[in-house]
Amino acid sequence: MIINQASDYGFRAVVFLAGQPQDQMVEAQVIAREVVIPMRFLLKIMPSLIKAGIVRSQRGAGGGYTLARSAQEISLMDILEALEGPIRLNRCLIDVDLCTRGAAPDCKVHQALGDIQTRLAEDFASYSVADLL
Repeated sequence: MIINQASDYGFRAVVFLAGQPQDQMVEAQVIAREVVIPMRFLLKIMPSLIKAGIVRSQRGAGGGYTLARSAQEISLMDILEALEGPIRLNRCLIDVDLCTRGAAPDCKVHQALGDIQTRLAEDFASYSVADLL
């Protein structure tokens, strides 16, 4: 499993914004330059971060992006889910009816993957953006 590039860029952008003075708007060009994100990718991921309530934006002169809530309140899991959706290691963990054996609830592999998925989600949730500053 590899986290996609959008999530990596999202982590970088949000951590950068967390390092700025509170409520200071930062222009997209500055974020892109400082954390080495292609502008087209930055502009693609920011709407998802805004929709998730992680980042807020303001248009016009003096506009840009800032965090929508404190860095302590934003976890890596929040960013990951905003950009990739919920963590699911196997399709049977999305819906037991997707198990090709029809045995998902009793399957030892299903149970193991479910446990791993839960721990992985807990680990992502345990790191706040403030922890990464």
